[in-house]
Amino acid sequence: MLSSLFRINGLTGTGGLFFSRPHKRLLLFLLLWTCLCYFVFRINFRDDLIKDFYNTRELLAKVVETGKPRRGALSGSGAELSTTTSMVNIFDAQPAVDRSPSISETDLVNDLQKKLPNLPIVYLQENKNKNWHYKNQSSCAKFPALYDLHFNNIYWQETETSNGTFFFYGAYLDVRKKNQLGPTVRILSMINRIQPTIKTFCQLWFKGSKEPLIAKVYEYKYIWYHKWGNYKTGLFQPYLIACPIPKSHWHKEPVSVSVVEHMCDIATNNLRVTYNKLPPGTPKKEFAVCVKGLDFPSTDLSVRLVEWIETLHTLGADKVFLYNLEIHPNVTKVLNHYVDKAQHAHLQHLYLKSKLTNKRQNELIPYNDCLYRNMYRYEYIALLDIDEVITPIKHSSWSEMMKYVRTSALAIKNETRASYNFRNVRTWGLNKELPPYLHMMQHVYRSANYTKPGQYIKCFHNPEKALILHNHFPLGCLGVCTSYPVDISVGHLQHYRKDCVSTLKKSCDRDYKKVSVRDTSLWKWSSTIVNRSAEALSTLGFFKNSPTGPSGILSEPSSKP
Repeated sequence: MLSSLFRINGLTGTGGLFFSRPHKRLLLFLLLWTCLCYFVFRINFRDDLIKDFYNTRELLAKVVETGKPRRGALSGSGAELSTTTSMVNIFDAQPAVDRSPSISETDLVNDLQKKLPNLPIVYLQENKNKNWHYKNQSSCAKFPALYDLHFNNIYWQETETSNGTFFFYGAYLDVRKKNQLGPTVRILSMINRIQPTIKTFCQLWFKGSKEPLIAKVYEYKYIWYHKWGNYKTGLFQPYLIACPIPKSHWHKEPVSVSVVEHMCDIATNNLRVTYNKLPPGTPKKEFAVCVKGLDFPSTDLSVRLVEWIETLHTLGADKVFLYNLEIHPNVTKVLNHYVDKAQHAHLQHLYLKSKLTNKRQNELIPYNDCLYRNMYRYEYIALLDIDEVITPIKHSSWSEMMKYVRTSALAIKNETRASYNFRNVRTWGLNKELPPYLHMMQHVYRSANYTKPGQYIKCFHNPEKALILHNHFPLGCLGVCTSYPVDISVGHLQHYRKDCVSTLKKSCDRDYKKVSVRDTSLWKWSSTIVNRSAEALSTLGFFKNSPTGPSGILSEPSSKP
């Protein structure tokens, strides 16, 4: 038996003992298996190793707690309880919750009014449960309660009529001198009819009155040209509705207005009438800039936006009004920064739900809302995209340029213009004399050719005359609608766009990209724009390498080729 199990230097019974080869393999396998089981057993009871492993998988991952509850944790059975943990005493700890006092109902309503400027929430709250109605007819034109109103979303109110659906966005009191209708409430709306003919009424509510003033709707002003498309019944079209106020109430300011099909209807809409007049003796500011709904939730344009806003303020913009649809968190951070500085207003705007097929028409609503909110406060209103800048060529500011332009226009014809338009030029090329993160400062090579006169222009609008605005020019005016073309030697619109618009795609290379010229017009203000932009970006924490941003003050670069 032993001779079969042991081998002694090739002889049986003498020398060192060796297992046979199969037995040696079996023994090695058992040894490795035992070690592996021991290793797994040990790891299973090392929470710190498992935690470290998971926490190295992602730079910003949360700490992963695994394994059995430690002493001091509250188990589900309640059998194990300690007054302390490795980090905090659970009885002495104070959770970080908001302990500020409750907001009063009045303060809450006032706060909501700021967020929902088109809804007369304060007036509704002050007069809730009041049985107001028209004259002695208890069921006629009753004052609508909040729950009577129909909302498409929080910014649009809805009314169904026998011939179409009306959506209402905002109402504004127009008491401009050139308004031949006299004091008028104008209402921005979308209606799914072409040239609506249905007769409607306005129920006008005044402070201190227990019954509405009924007025007929005078007109539906179409804010579009049929040749631009989407011109068919069923698609929602933008209109400006006019409700002239009867002479008996010309000296009063309406608080809210409802549009109804029949004068005694209980309204499903109630809009706050906006009237942003200046206090007596307060002069108008010069320039407001309005921007359509910002809609780029996944694109971070924060740095571009900072440069653009600082450029506008350097040139002379008093305030910039931007409408938010959906934007990147960093862009929200930028907007809040300038709101805090009172340099711009951040307004919310939502498209009608499920009505995005006519997005272009819907975009005209915030443009005209911006006009009517600011028509008494500014000398000029410009509608710009965030890649466009009206640039003075000869002058040092918008103000200086427009004094010259207005004098030149009056010398040609002694009449007040509704707008002053600037020709469009595309800017593409790069220059490396300025910080690489400032897009407009870097792009100083542009097309040698301008777009044709009247095409893709942008304007400084005169709010005393403009009635309805398209993003390129006024569509309607109080009185004669005239636009003065500013000579390109005085100023132009610099458009920082990657490529031509779709309608110019075929001719883009031949007419605009083939020949370029160096244009450093904007460099006159480069030191101010660059330093202000850098300061804003530093304050916002957008510089990676330094919490205070780049050091030093930039001097003006060379404008020589």
